[in-house]
Amino acid sequence: MSDKRKDPRKKLIRFTPVYTLRPRSLLGYLEDLTIHGARVVGDTPLEAGERIMLSIEFPAKTPDIPPGPFVIAARVARIHTDEGGFANLGLEFADATEEQVNTLEAVIHRYEFRRVV
Repeated sequence: MSDKRKDPRKKLIRFTPVYTLRPRSLLGYLEDLTIHGARVVGDTPLEAGERIMLSIEFPAKTPDIPPGPFVIAARVARIHTDEGGFANLGLEFADATEEQVNTLEAVIHRYEFRRVV
């Protein structure tokens, strides 16, 4: 499978729940993140092409990250069910504002897993 991402994936080291809105339900947990999208792993399979509103709960009281849930529109770009039966959802953010992009950049910078080689 070819990698069509515009930015390299950033593995996160924080346990970050991701919810769908309308109705609000747990979609899964953030696996990796870019300013253009995210991968979420959970029990809720969705259809490729489906548009959803996400609510991501980044760690509270973190400098440069506004308090409260981070809400952003997304499209399900791809879905893969792993050997454990979990849905791996590739999500593409839609119409991100400058403020949302700034928040994503701050989260990536602060919580990126840095590998020592």
